[in-house]
Amino acid sequence: MIISHNEVEIYQNDPDGVVATVGFFDGVHQGHRFLIEQVRKYARRQSLASAVFTFDEHPRSVLQDGYEPALLHSFPEKIAEIAGTGIDYCIVLNFTKELAAMTAEEFIREVLHKQYRVRTLLVGYDHRFGHNRAEGFEDYVAYGKACGMEVVRVLPYDAGEVRVSSSAIRRMLAEGMVERANELLVHPYQLQGNVVHGDGIGEQLGFPTANLDLFDKHKVVPKPGVYAVWVDADEMRYKGMLYIGDRPTVDAGHEPRIEVNLLHFSGNLYGEFVRVTFVHYMRDNIKFETLEALKKQLERDRDEADILLVRQRGR
Repeated sequence: MIISHNEVEIYQNDPDGVVATVGFFDGVHQGHRFLIEQVRKYARRQSLASAVFTFDEHPRSVLQDGYEPALLHSFPEKIAEIAGTGIDYCIVLNFTKELAAMTAEEFIREVLHKQYRVRTLLVGYDHRFGHNRAEGFEDYVAYGKACGMEVVRVLPYDAGEVRVSSSAIRRMLAEGMVERANELLVHPYQLQGNVVHGDGIGEQLGFPTANLDLFDKHKVVPKPGVYAVWVDADEMRYKGMLYIGDRPTVDAGHEPRIEVNLLHFSGNLYGEFVRVTFVHYMRDNIKFETLEALKKQLERDRDEADILLVRQRGR
């Protein structure tokens, strides 16, 4: 059940309280899922409901004027991923300057304990909350004990040699390491948007592209270059190769574009909703001496993308 900050009365179905955790949960990656699964285990042991507290806005975008967050998920995507974990409640708090001004003690006592009756709070190994994030785990334990709440620290989740975090995944996307990022995200990284008109140069080269106008301008755009992708459009899934960059062969200096060529497809998708799922980074964004050289490279890219996507679908 999704509960917004002004719907506390809906939450009264569990008078014995809940086991919970708190976080922004951008990406809902393996580390987040490990923490949420611990919440569910503790809840089962105590015969209580489980809950995740999250926020509708990135905290820094509220506290810092002009801050533009780089997000792995839009808010609706994040909520859908949290729902898929099997948690009983996802409680969405309205992150305001007033909430940010609360100390950790006030937040635990007034919000978690009094409003939402949290009985056990699980805290990620490096997570801090409260005004200026000045207090740490031992303080949380003391504040919880004062109001009858157990506070438990969850050990970090590692994937191989990588400490899983949203920041690490953003760095991987910035370096084109989409396959590794996808492993940590559980569900492959996606961009979504509407198809808008371009200048038709791709069509002149024999590779017509759908130009994407992204829905969420705050989502991370991976490293410029060419990718093998899956494209969901008009209730169908297509193989595709996607380009991110400033098209140095054609019009260097312009704003970066996101263009996707659908393999084995004819028709147009203008105005359609498109979802692109990243599979593999194929090459850098480079300048070719002639359009003919670019066309030959695109032919090689198409063949490589076709093979990669067939291989990936067969796994």
